[in-house]
Amino acid sequence: MIRIHRAAERGHVDHGWLQARHSFSFASWYDPRHMGVSALRVINQDRIAGKRGFGQHPHDNMEILTYVLKGRLQHMDSMGNHAVIHAGELQLMSAGTGVVHSEINPGDEPVELLQIWLLPNQQNPAPRYAQKQFPRLPGLHCLVAPDGSSEDTLPIRQDARIYRGILGAGESVQHPGCEDRVIWLQMITGSVQVGDETLEAGDGAEIRQSHALMLTATQDAEFLMFDLP
Repeated sequence: MIRIHRAAERGHVDHGWLQARHSFSFASWYDPRHMGVSALRVINQDRIAGKRGFGQHPHDNMEILTYVLKGRLQHMDSMGNHAVIHAGELQLMSAGTGVVHSEINPGDEPVELLQIWLLPNQQNPAPRYAQKQFPRLPGLHCLVAPDGSSEDTLPIRQDARIYRGILGAGESVQHPGCEDRVIWLQMITGSVQVGDETLEAGDGAEIRQSHALMLTATQDAEFLMFDLP
């Protein structure tokens, strides 16, 4: 089963300095058909104007990932972390018992990013922070994995894996299926063929099936694949 959420159907919020597209219900945008999938609760595609951003605000008991697509983002938090996340870099903030943070665009040009939230599988652990630049390799590569499962990925407090797919036109990748898992695909650029469906930039798809999943790029493409409980 494939259920597609087209890019144009996402929620759109215009704050002037912030242009946000919501794949799932978030803040003032609510759609009961799109409340998240499994542990995946938020995918926001944000465009933040220069010298603007999100001031100090709190979170708790949420796994929060930021994938910067263009530009750079300055991070500060109550754990004492001060960092700049550059394009292509992935940040993970495991909020646990609670953390206060800010995310500001320090440059003059807009920064574009995906903000991703997943529900954790444990409550009230100590908060923690990590970020990592992954090489842009073709194919499908795991970026985020369950805590303790790999030293080459960011550790998440959930039975979930996040893969980045980078394919040239005509290239394919296969992901093994499992009847008790849920897949969410989030397109970033280009287009891919999944079964009889074509997904384009900004589209998302929920996939539930037990057999192997084949994806073929019809244009040069980048996407995220979420393997969820």
